[in-house]
Amino acid sequence: MADAPIPPPAAGAWSGRFAEPMSDRMQRFNASVDFDRRLAAVDIDGSLAHARMLAAVGVLSGDDLAAIERGMAAIRAEIDAGSFVWSRANEDVHLNIEKRLTALVGDAGKRLHTARSRNDQIATDIRLWLRGAIDGLQRQLAALRRAFIDLAEVNAATIMPGFTHLQVAQPVTFGHHLLAYEAMLARDSERLADCRRRVNRLPLGAAALAGTSYPIDRDRVARELGFDGVIGNSLDAVSDRDFAIEFAAAAALIMVHLSRFAEELILWSNPRFGFVRIADRFCTGSSIMPQKKNPDVAELVRGKSARVAGHLAALVVLMKGQPLTYNKDNQEDKEPLFDTVDTLSDCLAIMADLVGDGLAAVPEKMRAAAREGYATATDLADYLVKKGLPFRDAHEAVARAVRHAEAKGCDLADLPLAELASFAPQVGADAFAVLTLEGSVESRDHPGGTAPAQVRLAAAAARAALPPA
Repeated sequence: MADAPIPPPAAGAWSGRFAEPMSDRMQRFNASVDFDRRLAAVDIDGSLAHARMLAAVGVLSGDDLAAIERGMAAIRAEIDAGSFVWSRANEDVHLNIEKRLTALVGDAGKRLHTARSRNDQIATDIRLWLRGAIDGLQRQLAALRRAFIDLAEVNAATIMPGFTHLQVAQPVTFGHHLLAYEAMLARDSERLADCRRRVNRLPLGAAALAGTSYPIDRDRVARELGFDGVIGNSLDAVSDRDFAIEFAAAAALIMVHLSRFAEELILWSNPRFGFVRIADRFCTGSSIMPQKKNPDVAELVRGKSARVAGHLAALVVLMKGQPLTYNKDNQEDKEPLFDTVDTLSDCLAIMADLVGDGLAAVPEKMRAAAREGYATATDLADYLVKKGLPFRDAHEAVARAVRHAEAKGCDLADLPLAELASFAPQVGADAFAVLTLEGSVESRDHPGGTAPAQVRLAAAAARAALPPA
């Protein structure tokens, strides 16, 4: 008597291979649909491009293609309306959509997966999604850069102390200081653009790992989906996530730059500095101390930079031990990547709001601080060099003058001419002009310098380099 056929376990994309269904615990542990459902729109886009290509090369019939397009339109509408029923039993975004498609259009839905694997499907989805995310982040970067430029132009001549080692160094303008951050963000934008070029390569067609025996047209799919080309090696296409790591590295650098500015806002808004006022709507109070006004936006941005840097480390460690090709480890790439985009987007948005309409300089506080620490000492040394004294000798003479002024409790500009000249006979009455804060910043009148005229030129150049709003 012939053996009876073995009935399949609970429905699944591979149910014919197994004699028992997944346990509930395994189903929960294995499923990714709770977080990868956000890929639904790009998953549908990729599936439609794949189906149209299969029809074009004769693998799918015209009727099947029409049914798939009709079914996908219905699924997209259900997802947009919030009525689509997501199931952990179907594991991921791909199978949830495929099962619903099959329920709607029958066997045509089962034929959609011809000539592809979830391995190249997910690699394609992530690249499509990340490409769109990068484009959105670029717009947010441009908005924050524009806010820095606007505030820099208003403060092109607002004098503040420049610092090294967090000690007063030389006078600069607040506008010049702000444009330093704009320059950092401009490089960040370049890095994202460069990263996008490597993101924008099509993996679909690699199938599970070795390609497919069907006569597919990968270039057609790439064109329809807006990719710049296809990934040349099928093993590489499904297995590497270096593009996600590269993006995470670029994102971490952006967050480092935002964190540095956030740290300065925290210092500057402290009454001991008092350089800036942050609008109340960007601050919080204390549950016990009525007088408190805490710069929570800046503190949160500073804290969230660690979160993004941590995601970068997680992705690097995730990838480093994997043999070729695809491994289930790569299911763990999505949550760090998604959270990196979400966190960076939130930080860029709130910082653009704060810089654009919630931050004001306190010029009198900045100016008073710039007069501390002998910020124009280098200007006096440069003055002596122009009078013929070697720079090292000028440096020594001014250092002794600073020590003398410090002992007297006054600024260099407050010393009588005779006392200044006692340290270097080249000192004349005209020396006092270079010891003023205005004289110091005006003298740095070259590209990249802090002279107000140069700050205005630099702001105009930075604005011209921005993408259209």
